[in-house]
Amino acid sequence: MKKAPEFSLKDQNGQVHQLSDYQGKYVLLYFYPKDLTPGCTIEAKKFSDKLPDLEALNVQVFGVSHDDVDLHKKFADKCSLNFPLLADTEKELTKAFGVLKEKSMFGKTFMGISRESFLIDKDGVVIKHYAKVKPAEHPEEVIDDVKALS
Repeated sequence: MKKAPEFSLKDQNGQVHQLSDYQGKYVLLYFYPKDLTPGCTIEAKKFSDKLPDLEALNVQVFGVSHDDVDLHKKFADKCSLNFPLLADTEKELTKAFGVLKEKSMFGKTFMGISRESFLIDKDGVVIKHYAKVKPAEHPEEVIDDVKALS
């Protein structure tokens, strides 16, 4: 496994988060395509519901997309989200994790975020890559994996 790339990104409240701030905790970075879309809303609400269980396991959850701080704020408020959504507007983190991929919709191809997640251990090392994520089941899957590590 390899060291996770350092980042410094703002959340929906304008607070800056850096990976190094969370040393000693597990960090889950879940990348998602777009705020306020059906699959992304399901995934975000499920993480919100499961956050107490994740926090009990010492896991810090971050949602990451290319949307800006203002749109993240609308999304977080509308869905009553209780964890940070990071605004990767420069696409640096999505590129660093290799989740910026060619996608197609309605016959057009474009570069977009692939729905993937990465579990980072307490020393900043990526210990699990979730390449195929089912939005409704993903939080439970992460909980099971972290429990298996403990």
